[in-house]
Amino acid sequence: MNKVIEMKGITKIFPGTIANDNVDFELLKSETHVLLGENGAGKTTLMNILYGLYQPEKGEIYVNGSLQKITSPNDAIKLGVGMVHQHFMLVENFTVAENIVLGTEPKKGIKLDMNSAVKSVEEISNKYGFAIDPNAVIEDISVGQQQKVEILKALYRGAEILILDEPTAVLTPQEIEELGNIIENLKKEGKSVILITHKLKEVMSMSDRVTIIRRGKVTGTVLTKETNIDQLAELMVGRKVNLVVEKDECKRKDKILNIEELSAIDQRGVEVIKNINLDVYGGEILGIAGVDGNGQTELLEVITGLRKPKDGKISVKGKDIYGKTPRDVEEAGVAHIPEDRHKRGLVLKYSLFENSILGIHKKKPFSNGIVMNYKAIKEHCDKLIEEFDVRTPNNSVNASSLSGGNQQKLIAAREIYKDPELLIAAQPTRGIDVGAIEYIHKRLVGERDKGKAVLLVSLELDEILALSDRIAVMYDGKVVAVLDRKDADEQKLGILMAGGTIDGMRKGAEK
Repeated sequence: MNKVIEMKGITKIFPGTIANDNVDFELLKSETHVLLGENGAGKTTLMNILYGLYQPEKGEIYVNGSLQKITSPNDAIKLGVGMVHQHFMLVENFTVAENIVLGTEPKKGIKLDMNSAVKSVEEISNKYGFAIDPNAVIEDISVGQQQKVEILKALYRGAEILILDEPTAVLTPQEIEELGNIIENLKKEGKSVILITHKLKEVMSMSDRVTIIRRGKVTGTVLTKETNIDQLAELMVGRKVNLVVEKDECKRKDKILNIEELSAIDQRGVEVIKNINLDVYGGEILGIAGVDGNGQTELLEVITGLRKPKDGKISVKGKDIYGKTPRDVEEAGVAHIPEDRHKRGLVLKYSLFENSILGIHKKKPFSNGIVMNYKAIKEHCDKLIEEFDVRTPNNSVNASSLSGGNQQKLIAAREIYKDPELLIAAQPTRGIDVGAIEYIHKRLVGERDKGKAVLLVSLELDEILALSDRIAVMYDGKVVAVLDRKDADEQKLGILMAGGTIDGMRKGAEK
């Protein structure tokens, strides 16, 4: 088969770390090739080199058999290479069509021809099976739809080779399936796709071949149909990984979190939390399942003091935290691993040691209330880095320089260290590799076994089912059911998440 991309001997060095060490990679026409590896293994770096965002120290890149020097994304686009980044690059108050044609706008004379742009977007959407409205404004559409806009943007510019960086990190199970169909359609049209991921389930269902990178080096390339999840996990992490969460029977203790008739509105004045009643006990993990956008985010914002409630009651161990500030909530014994690590979890321009004490920076031994004790802060940060295996040259680099998964590990380490009564974990393993997932799962179960209450919100149904002792399902701002784990399965949860009822499911089965 034709090799559309060949990367030979690629080496890229950043201060204190070799990101790519003599890497070879090839992509065939009409194939989906997964780049698999842990956080910080060098996957995104390698693709940023192919897309012209970085220049390698040494190595050669061949596109369709001819040697190329790709010095910028413009060079890559001219060669038919497009890239969809993990964090989307869209103008939020522009429409879908305006974003797609941005920089290559069709003109009628000297005027912008938006009718022609909308028509072009409709044609390309229909061709690849995208259901998307060209006139919708970006900030009003779901994350899954925004990702489609990014893919269409690349296709509109003539991409024959599409790089998708962690494409399923923010998608619901239904959207992941849809993405799989889109990739199949692209392959039928002769396009080639590179997926950067560490989600083994998707690797098995979406790819033809897999190249595994570990600590900057290629450890192997395998045909997907000739491998399995356990083998890939071992190649990726360098050891056997336990993909099953091991935990003892739940030993429920006193009530920690009590929520009664809680309501809240969003910035438009629309009610997004509707009369929620929920309890979380010490010694249990309560999972919240739901399709993204059904009030889970707003519920956590209200509990943690980031959003003002409209009505109701919230208490932690009997202490009223209704409408209190984030600091008051933290003082009451609540720690929070937020779903958006950039917006809520880290100050990206701060060093790791500064980020490691956010929320406890005024407490001893880090401060006496006036002067910061940097020796104690750095020692604390080093301890977290070692315990949670955060891959970094040192504790002084900015948080922005870490890979997404390593940023997530640092946040989880900081929040678990606070030894809270209630640990809120929102998408705690979003965008991290199997080795790190295994470790964070163990730590969440460890908190539960210490008698702490854990409130877990995840869009990964596998994660909810693996970790939870009870599962609350949210739909349209309400908790529509709370199930014991033994009574829950993927089918039941899927029906509840879509607004159906278990009774309705039973009636259907009886017919």
